[in-house]
Amino acid sequence: MLAIGIWLLLLAMCATRSVEHVERLEFSTWDLAMNLNPDDGHVMSYSVGWANDAFIGTYTEALTKDYLNRVVWNKPVNYIAIVRHQIGEVDAVKVFRFKEGDRSMLSRFQAMNPGREVVTEGGPIQETVSKNALNTHDDPIFSVGGDLAFNWGYGDNGHRIVLTGGYLSPLGSEDDNTHGLGNDYACNPLTGVSKGIWWQHEISNIVDCPGPSGWWGGIPSRSTGCGSYSCYPTIQGNDKTDSENGCLKVGPVYGNYAIYVSSDATRFPRPGTKLQVEITVEKRSTVIENEL
Repeated sequence: MLAIGIWLLLLAMCATRSVEHVERLEFSTWDLAMNLNPDDGHVMSYSVGWANDAFIGTYTEALTKDYLNRVVWNKPVNYIAIVRHQIGEVDAVKVFRFKEGDRSMLSRFQAMNPGREVVTEGGPIQETVSKNALNTHDDPIFSVGGDLAFNWGYGDNGHRIVLTGGYLSPLGSEDDNTHGLGNDYACNPLTGVSKGIWWQHEISNIVDCPGPSGWWGGIPSRSTGCGSYSCYPTIQGNDKTDSENGCLKVGPVYGNYAIYVSSDATRFPRPGTKLQVEITVEKRSTVIENEL
């Protein structure tokens, strides 16, 4: 009888047991490191901004003009998001994980010699493009796949950000046929110093348009201009430095390109989201069970 009584007591205790479920949310932050507006009158070419420890632009115009936040540029980061946006509204986004973590953007872009480094792996961990997005067929970020490569230099040409799914010129080439963000077809890509005023430009679109061989230093002569080209590199907007010779074909602006970085965020808000200089996203939620 005693055993039966103890068993009934335990049964009653279990019947009255209750559990409190507590959901704990964890958040991550994306910081705006850079914004590129290819038509604001400031040329963020290969030699401007990327490897310099200096602030460019203002907080109030961070998402409407060229901008570089020196503090964020010096932070060690593990993830990068490249966001094309229309007046601050997300149009398309790709998120990548760096192969080498806990390095700053400044240190990555200062690593120009030898440069030509594929800095992410596994391709984008998020790729989201609005169904209403225009001009994606030759966009330097969203028309090609692969990983990000930084400081892609060849001959006297340099490109700060390109994708491996596009054409990447061989080391000894002078074909002027790689396209991306932060470009110069007449520079020393190992030092980041431009050779002249003709070929600096901010954003160039994906187009198979190799330049003729034999151009000295990639600089056209005043007498011949660009007559030896069968086609011309196409850029977005007017942010270029070849006004005298017209060697770069000006095209429409597809949007601003913002670069956000984070130590631990892996997902970025979807198209339609209004951007801020700092964006908080949910990292994960954890359910904790507490007995009452």
